[in-house]
Amino acid sequence: MPNIVILGAGVSGLTTAYLLSKDPSNRITVVAKHMPGDYDIEYCSPWAGANYCPTGMPGTSHQKWEQNTWPALKEIVEKHPEAGVHFQKNFLYNRKKEQTPAAGQFSELVQKDPWYKDIVPDFHNIPSDKLDPTIDNACSFTSVCINTPVYLSWLVGQCLRAGTVFKRGVVTHIRDAAHAHHTGHAADVVVNCTGLGSKTLGGVRDDRLYPGRGQVVVVRNDPGAMVATSGTDDGPDELVYMMTRAAGGGTVLGGCYQKHCWDPLPDPNLAVRIMKRAIALWPRLVRPGQGIEGLDIIRHGAGLRPLREGGVRVEAEMLDGVQVVHNYGHGGFGYQASFGCARDVVALVEGVLGKGRAKL
Repeated sequence: MPNIVILGAGVSGLTTAYLLSKDPSNRITVVAKHMPGDYDIEYCSPWAGANYCPTGMPGTSHQKWEQNTWPALKEIVEKHPEAGVHFQKNFLYNRKKEQTPAAGQFSELVQKDPWYKDIVPDFHNIPSDKLDPTIDNACSFTSVCINTPVYLSWLVGQCLRAGTVFKRGVVTHIRDAAHAHHTGHAADVVVNCTGLGSKTLGGVRDDRLYPGRGQVVVVRNDPGAMVATSGTDDGPDELVYMMTRAAGGGTVLGGCYQKHCWDPLPDPNLAVRIMKRAIALWPRLVRPGQGIEGLDIIRHGAGLRPLREGGVRVEAEMLDGVQVVHNYGHGGFGYQASFGCARDVVALVEGVLGKGRAKL
């Protein structure tokens, strides 16, 4: 029976543990500094919206991972209401005057004929005569929105039921992870899902990693839909979007995409701009005539997306005598690519263990 250690308990680590735990022969230990329920700038997953808005370009691994994740999220909505994921109508608007570098990362979202139109339900382009003159094109479709604290805890529960063991721990070098298995025996393989932590993790030290800071305001107001535009007039790294989390999780208003910014504290001026943009885009968010004083605020938050030059790292290698499979660097699409990436990781782990061939 193979011993597997998974480093990291964000959405990537937990989804990987969930899929690996479906094989009863795997003995899995998840080791992490932060666990669901924690709110820390180092722990990205709780701060996410999170939703399904594909951004991968056609023919890329990114696109494949997102395409392969939708069926899993759809099944969770339909069969596991306790997971905190629900369907939500999504409206995306592409502005004519788009000038933000950040929007370029999301260009696939605002194509008139995107690949994901055949994946998500109810996709249709909104007729141009129904759009504001500032909008080039727009579409709507059924997406999902995830109550991240509930969902991460649900993943933990699924893993526990399958026999996975969870341990708090700070691992400073990848070789130490091999000795963190709950059986006391060395791990046959370590799965590295440490996100930005891989920038300083001994044996890995990936200098391609950098933060993409996001900031949100979570409110009790319900806009009745998920809405976003391709950019804003407030700056090259500012965004506008809103989504209502399942199971009473509130509505997340965002945001920004501040590359190489490590600031853990919410900026109050940015928070005001976020709220004003949200109301301007979707006035029904508040009662008629109200401005931001009409928003019932739950909390302000900031998180660091784990961006990586060259994209996500999903690959196997031998490090200091330890078989390692990496799964990190997902930027802002960790949830919507989680199952696609984790399935590739499972294939790599099985290849390392001799259970099958890695088909990547």
